Amino acid sequence: MAQGNYVFTSESVSEGHPDKICDRISDTVVDLYLGADPLSRVACETLSTTNRIILAGEVRGSSSVTHAVIEDAIRAAVREIGYEQEGFHWRNAEITNLLHEQSSDIAVGVDAAGNKDEGAGDQGIMFGHACRETAALMPAPIHYSHAILRDMAEARRGGKVKGLGPDSKSQISLQYENGKPVRATSVVISTQHDDGLDQNEIREIVRPFVEKALPAGWMCPEEEFYVNPTGRFVIGGPDGDAGLTGRKIIVDTYGGAAPHGGGAFSGKDPTKVDRSAAYAARWVAKNVVAAELAEKCTIQVSYAIGVAKPLSIYVNTYGTGRVSEEKLGAHLQSVVDLSPRAIRERLGLSAPIYARTAAYGHFGREPDADGGFSWEKLDLVDDLKGLKA
Repeated sequence: MAQGNYVFTSESVSEGHPDKICDRISDTVVDLYLGADPLSRVACETLSTTNRIILAGEVRGSSSVTHAVIEDAIRAAVREIGYEQEGFHWRNAEITNLLHEQSSDIAVGVDAAGNKDEGAGDQGIMFGHACRETAALMPAPIHYSHAILRDMAEARRGGKVKGLGPDSKSQISLQYENGKPVRATSVVISTQHDDGLDQNEIREIVRPFVEKALPAGWMCPEEEFYVNPTGRFVIGGPDGDAGLTGRKIIVDTYGGAAPHGGGAFSGKDPTKVDRSAAYAARWVAKNVVAAELAEKCTIQVSYAIGVAKPLSIYVNTYGTGRVSEEKLGAHLQSVVDLSPRAIRERLGLSAPIYARTAAYGHFGREPDADGGFSWEKLDLVDDLKGLKA
């Protein structure tokens, strides 16, 4: 996006949104298989609707991951999110498991054999992005949209706030001046709530979470603060709207402030470059910005199914680079191996670390001690800082 004065908007959805429930379930299945065998293959799609959950897709892994094990894990996930409603209940929802063995035609293209390295699990293009708008090196609108809903969910599950349900959405519009965010022009929050609470009561329950998430002085004008604009949101979750895995890819990434290659993340093991290469591209872009080589950076990589070497690596620093993009791109290729196997091993992706990524964004999170969000580490900075113009 060009520098200047403009308003930019991003949205987030909570862990209780129907699509996010499906992402969580699909990633729970990934974690079960990787926990039993780090070399498992998983491509799991989930559909949710009124008291119904349906799984479909392809797997290859340990026989210890039975249908009963998967069902128990799904019910535990739905319970943790907070669904104990008549139209969608962790205990009563009917679960249909249609997962089957991975296609041998896909497997032969991906697996390493003889002199052939592990290939990409599919063709495609993936993007990573970082910028200095927030301490997390994320675009500000999506960063603050996530923060509001994450804090609301933690307060709800911890019993610190009453009356809110699991399903919610946020949307923040920020004013940019000279290319930098300076304040919110509008904030929209829609949240499921207990019957009997009116719109003004919900507004005052939600207000502290918005004010906490935004920097001091950034709150929008009162007339631009919208909470449950329809006035009522009691029926929510899959009982109100069907959910599917992979329908919130912009919420998952950069809120529209950077390109997205098109592929969803959840439900996929790390041989699928839709996921692993997008993580690696974010890792590289974040380290470029942290190393002060640019104020803003987007990385694109592309792959062919069954081929290990990326077909292309593109760097865009939006005119903020301290070195030329050509020189930066060449240096990155000399210090970072972006083949699927190298990404998986360098970032430790063959581990059960994915259910936690299913809500509030895959990027801009703190790395976990057990390897979760490893793509947020700044362990390339020293390799990049010495690069001269």
